[in-house]
Amino acid sequence: MKEVTLKQIAENLGISITTVSKALKDYPDVSKKTKAIVKKEAKKLRYKPNVFAVNLRTRESKTVGLIIPEVVHHFFSSVINGIIEQAEKKGYLVIILQSNESYKLEKKQIDLLISKRVDGIMISLANKTVDISHLERVKELEVPLVMFDKISKLLDCSKIIINDREAAYIATKHLIDSGCKRIAHFRGALLPQNSIDRFLGYKKALEDHGLPYDSSLVYICENVDYEDGINAAKKLLEDHKDVDGIFAITDLAAIGAISVFNERGIRVPDDISIMGFSNWFISSAITPSLSTVDQPGYEMGKQTFKLLYKEMKARKKNKEFEKQTVELATRLIKRNST
Repeated sequence: MKEVTLKQIAENLGISITTVSKALKDYPDVSKKTKAIVKKEAKKLRYKPNVFAVNLRTRESKTVGLIIPEVVHHFFSSVINGIIEQAEKKGYLVIILQSNESYKLEKKQIDLLISKRVDGIMISLANKTVDISHLERVKELEVPLVMFDKISKLLDCSKIIINDREAAYIATKHLIDSGCKRIAHFRGALLPQNSIDRFLGYKKALEDHGLPYDSSLVYICENVDYEDGINAAKKLLEDHKDVDGIFAITDLAAIGAISVFNERGIRVPDDISIMGFSNWFISSAITPSLSTVDQPGYEMGKQTFKLLYKEMKARKKNKEFEKQTVELATRLIKRNST
């Protein structure tokens, strides 16, 4: 079906294109009668404004970009829901891209979003990202940018985070308070900042409570998923017979460990206590239910878009925008695994 234009409406009604345009925009110098006639004709013809032309005039695309490591993921899907809810309220569409924890793909996606002239970009970094020159380019082009969850401390932009170090400290302390003396840590890859901070929180809690840090009790889970948890638990049982507690970087890794212990008749928490991180929906459904740290994904999504919108609004008015770092609260969830 051919697109209906202002010219077609104007010809049908025998008035000027300018009058039609003003009538549809409710200009005060057009009579109510003319506005009603024009709007009735536009509705009959199913007229829709040319969004591209409007965007050229306003210099806005009304789209924003979102790059996340993984879409099929309880935490990130909660973030997406929060972002989309806020974006829709302000009339924005969200282009969602998945980096698959790949720096190369993330870099291409940034280039794509820039070429699409999005009004702003939100990103949680891939585990493989070290070089942030592609994000520096975003800043050079003065495209509003907000990082969340997995961030780079080297980049001067707005950020929405939790205190990963403090949350990990509290999680490890809970294991210590539960009577654990020999606590292993299933950590993430070496590069992501949240992986580093959770490891440092675990280590500090041991030191503050007089428990020696043993590097052989730290197992790297590159993908921080269920399979990593299974493999790390099996290796732990081969290496150490005296471990009585585990702090895992994610709930999935913790649940993988629980499955191994259940299969081998190792009682959780009687023989070994386990703490997760994130509070996935499955954490309360497994047996035993998993103690964890509640990470506010939905709220993080809402705050990420709100902060991006503030910067986009400021740039539109050619006003200075002071970069902000917003820290959201986490919460310890005690269940049956500790």
